[in-house]
Amino acid sequence: MPFKEHFDIPTDITYLNTPGNGVLPRQVHQWRSAREQSFFDLNSLLRDQQADLINSVRDSLGNTFGAQAQQVFCTPNFSFGYSTLLDLLPKETTFLLLDEDYPSLNYPIISRNFSYQRIPLNAQLEMNIREAVTQHKPDVLVLSMIQYINGIKIDLNFIKELKHDFPQLLIIGDGTQYFGTEPFSFIESGFDAVGGSGYKWLLSGFGNGFLMLSDQFIEFLQRVIGAIARPKEAMWAGKSMLQTFFEPGHQDTLSHGTLGQSLAFLNSLGLEAVGKHIRDLSQLAHEELNKRQLLLPEIAARTTRSSLINIQISPAHYTTLMESGVKCFPRGSGIRIGIHLYNTEDDLDRLLQIIDRL
Repeated sequence: MPFKEHFDIPTDITYLNTPGNGVLPRQVHQWRSAREQSFFDLNSLLRDQQADLINSVRDSLGNTFGAQAQQVFCTPNFSFGYSTLLDLLPKETTFLLLDEDYPSLNYPIISRNFSYQRIPLNAQLEMNIREAVTQHKPDVLVLSMIQYINGIKIDLNFIKELKHDFPQLLIIGDGTQYFGTEPFSFIESGFDAVGGSGYKWLLSGFGNGFLMLSDQFIEFLQRVIGAIARPKEAMWAGKSMLQTFFEPGHQDTLSHGTLGQSLAFLNSLGLEAVGKHIRDLSQLAHEELNKRQLLLPEIAARTTRSSLINIQISPAHYTTLMESGVKCFPRGSGIRIGIHLYNTEDDLDRLLQIIDRL
């Protein structure tokens, strides 16, 4: 399916840096330009419709990712929503973290002096998590759904099983490297909180993100903040108590509107079709790189794989790849790429030809 035709990607560019920053669809870019012009027209009413736009984006997020509107909170980015969530938790809360997970996920727990244990991040990730939960009995498990350096993807069926076996365990997921790659239902997922920033696989640029909370987590937080008086100002009359924490001020309507437009774009294509395209091309990439022994051992050993791949060539080759028109990024022991809906077999062939010449 010619998804690439919806993007303005020059023919001399092979764009594989979605794990760093996704490409806006042409129609979303056009919407932004028109919106910006209308916003600054003094005859426009757009500046008075901030709340309506945020509510529409909230509805779009819920409809796209299988959540109720009251479970969704619009935030400037994942880190803001996540840090706000941590600040609402009792200081005695205990955590399980993954070694080498995204710093914005682990450091806020460490810097707040929460008690935590670490889990080894390797091919046996799910087994490691289950053993750690059984041994340490934490209150909260925190993890990225896809690891930002090596591309390890948590088995989402395992999350459902873990929540079934440990119903009191609160599971928080960072989906910034995941959302936009396949269909997802929050209500059925087993996660109690999951969120993301929109600038990567959701193709929405900077300044927008979201957090979704399960009913169990919402009820828990409402008990925690129960003694706090509701604001009486009329401007906050329509906000829930949790919205006063996660959405305390005015939001950037251009940024969040971009997220809403990108969600509409992805839904018009169908996340099932997008997911199949990404899976098929990623499987081919894994096969070709495995033939060349360029996969990390922990990735080669897993059947659950993502479209974020760390190619085991020297990071020193980054300059050569970029000069050849391949947009990528050095991470860890190799070069990180990401395969999204605008990538094709021609992109993969071009990458492999360059690698074979190195």
